[in-house]
Amino acid sequence: MDGVGGVGPSAVAPLAKWRSDFSRAFRYYLDRSTPHPVQRWLGTLAIAAIYVLRVYYVQGFYIVSYGLGIYILNLLIGFLSPKVDPELEILDGASLPTKGSDEFKPFIRRLPEFKFWYSITKAFCVAFVMTFFSVFDVPVFWPILLCYWIVLFVLTMRRQIQHMFKYRYVPFSLGKQRYTGKKSSASSSGLPRD
Repeated sequence: MDGVGGVGPSAVAPLAKWRSDFSRAFRYYLDRSTPHPVQRWLGTLAIAAIYVLRVYYVQGFYIVSYGLGIYILNLLIGFLSPKVDPELEILDGASLPTKGSDEFKPFIRRLPEFKFWYSITKAFCVAFVMTFFSVFDVPVFWPILLCYWIVLFVLTMRRQIQHMFKYRYVPFSLGKQRYTGKKSSASSSGLPRD
């Protein structure tokens, strides 16, 4: 009577094995993509373009797009923010260095770049799938949503930039800094350098 009225253990085992194999293969390719940020972001841009074309073609799903925009704005704030908020750190007695003699503390993001990329890519994929269900196509006047999102973006970014200036941190680095050092005596004397 094991197989009557329900799914028996023999039917669950292949499904669990397939899910495990799929999860392992997905994780393998995700891990292999980690050292290739340019290619990852180009792929996300392609997914975003497909989503925009779908919304444009259907002429709908503006609420889904608005929700997607709010979610991406939230992720951007996490990406630009330090892991430890300096405003809360002041209460504990420690803070970011403000003078040259203070201890150097590197900028560590609250949301690392890989997780930022992965979350945005998943969000575009979920939003794309939502465009195939008419229940999510709520009729709205989209220019109002767009204006509201722009105002929200400007106010949020203004506050974030003020926070960056106040606590003197820069969330971007353009690679490893190189020490040029002093010019050697050979270059100042006119002798050729090796």
